[in-house]
Amino acid sequence: MRPFQVISEYEPSGDQPEAIKSLVGGLARGDRFQTLKGVTGSGKTFTMAKIIESVQKPTLVISHNKTLAAQLYREFKSFFPDNAVEYFVSYYDYYQPEAYVPARDLYIEKDASINDEIDRMRLSATFSLMERRDVIVVSTVSCIYGLGLPESYRDMRIHIEKGMSVDPAELKKKLISLQYERNDAVLERGRFRSRGDVLEIFPAYMEEAYRIEFDWEEITRIRKFNPISGDMIMEFDELSIYPAKHFVLPENAIPNALGRIRTQLEDQLAFFKSQGKIVEAERLKTRTEYDMEMLAEMGYCPGIENYSAPIADRLPGEPPATLFHYFPGDFLLFMDESHVTFPQIGAMYEGDRSRKQNLVDFGFRLPCALDNRPLKLNEFESMLNQVIFVSATPRETELKRSSQIVEQVIRPTGLIDPLIEVRPSEGQMENIYQEVKKRIEKNERSLILTLTKRMAEDLTDYLAGLGLKVKYIHSEVETIERVEILKGLRSGEFDILVGINLLREGIDLPEVSFIGILDADKIGFLRSATSLIQIIGRAARNENGMVVMYCDRMSDAMQTAIDETSRRRKIQEEWNTAHNITPTTIKKAVNDILVRENELKKEAAETESSVLVNSFNLFIPAERKKLIKALEKEMNEYAEMLQFEEAAVIRDKILEIKRMGE
Repeated sequence: MRPFQVISEYEPSGDQPEAIKSLVGGLARGDRFQTLKGVTGSGKTFTMAKIIESVQKPTLVISHNKTLAAQLYREFKSFFPDNAVEYFVSYYDYYQPEAYVPARDLYIEKDASINDEIDRMRLSATFSLMERRDVIVVSTVSCIYGLGLPESYRDMRIHIEKGMSVDPAELKKKLISLQYERNDAVLERGRFRSRGDVLEIFPAYMEEAYRIEFDWEEITRIRKFNPISGDMIMEFDELSIYPAKHFVLPENAIPNALGRIRTQLEDQLAFFKSQGKIVEAERLKTRTEYDMEMLAEMGYCPGIENYSAPIADRLPGEPPATLFHYFPGDFLLFMDESHVTFPQIGAMYEGDRSRKQNLVDFGFRLPCALDNRPLKLNEFESMLNQVIFVSATPRETELKRSSQIVEQVIRPTGLIDPLIEVRPSEGQMENIYQEVKKRIEKNERSLILTLTKRMAEDLTDYLAGLGLKVKYIHSEVETIERVEILKGLRSGEFDILVGINLLREGIDLPEVSFIGILDADKIGFLRSATSLIQIIGRAARNENGMVVMYCDRMSDAMQTAIDETSRRRKIQEEWNTAHNITPTTIKKAVNDILVRENELKKEAAETESSVLVNSFNLFIPAERKKLIKALEKEMNEYAEMLQFEEAAVIRDKILEIKRMGE
């Protein structure tokens, strides 16, 4: 095994050495929960990296959103270039879950758009965990959702060696059982092709493919090659091929699983008939028997995850297998921005349960579908070995669990928390315009925080009307596009970014020197003391950092945030004076937050949600494409608001328009 080794030109400084020593000591003592209370810009990620290097344990880092997870992935990838750093998030670009709305007797089929690159990275994470210990997985709360059994994933792998006698036909059958597809014309991820005595396999979790050469039934050569250029990369004496999907079944497990599904089906049919629910019984019988036929013939069926409990022989209510089950028992967990991530984990179960209960009650799914679910909070905690909560503003929940709280306040760069000014809301637009113009002249960036998506979009239009280069970002902007927007802000493609709460936690934007907070005195989550402290921290990476709160009164949350910022400023100023440090803005290369070696094609921002359908000529292919993009954006909006009926109507419009081009 390769040891974890941090590659960096920097060494721990400020209060990082003491934080590392204290937390590593806690891990050595066997402490289960600890908290790293680190201010923005104090190098918490570097501290985490040095802790991993010290304890040499497989590590899971959980973040609460894809954008921050992508940034953490990029940073850990740079710290550990010789180790396996993986990225595990939801692979859906668009996801409309299966649902039933009883009030309208409306069934909505599952519909999704899967990001091929993220799917590969998820499979790469589990592959690495099977093959080595020097693994760091950066994940969102996707890690608490069900995956296929790690035992099946491991046991079904195909192991071959040079000189081994293997029937090529049998090897191809095994690949098909691992959900690989045969395509002798085009070799793509998750496929294989056969050409004479040569078998080429493109593993679903890799960016390279394997070429296996035979002399009759003897394997004479195993090589890795670039599937695009055909260039050979490396030669092997042995090789393991893992499944192309997480949900796979060994052939002998299918009959037993089908027996359990059949038993549950009969029980549920009897229940429906006793209640006089004949329609529900017939619906369930038809759907389930079709799935069972698919499982018997193919070993797979659409929605196989809904049968994960009988397949794994789990009792009703037992937790599913998740990413945690792929980790060894001694793994280390960092919960980044724990004040948001921890409660988010606890909130996943109930929402999922209520949607699936309707499907079960009305005969669309067997009761076992309820066990295809995220972990409950107590189940999540039972999976944990040792945890370090990481946040500038940890909640009481994390602090109470922690055996020790280690504070990291001093920034190695000497940067001080930004100045804070409170200004009246009257005339705020004119004041914001003056402030951002000052920053533009210095080639610096600005963030403006609003309370709603509509306000963010309207303010963006207003500032753009004044001739400023500005964009907005909120939850409706797709993951990859958010990454590109943040990169564009840093590189100077535009000067002002307007957003809501997505800009608070962990976004690393050293070019930002001004933050304007609108409605700072409003009572609520987005203007709580914790939220304000996080917002203020976004300007703490620039020596000219300044935050202006626009309001009509001083709220308790504002006062708490101002007092805490003043305390931190004082500590940093004393450190700088004692060590003769002059604060300097962080210099950080502008890279893609998420490295994508197989670069995804950038989708031009051709459409906005306000575009009217009748403004396009449907007989022109380019116009149809633009319209589809606009409708997809609107469909995503309804789906995220759980308004599935409207989303389904728009989905049907999209399919109709697509058929016009066929």
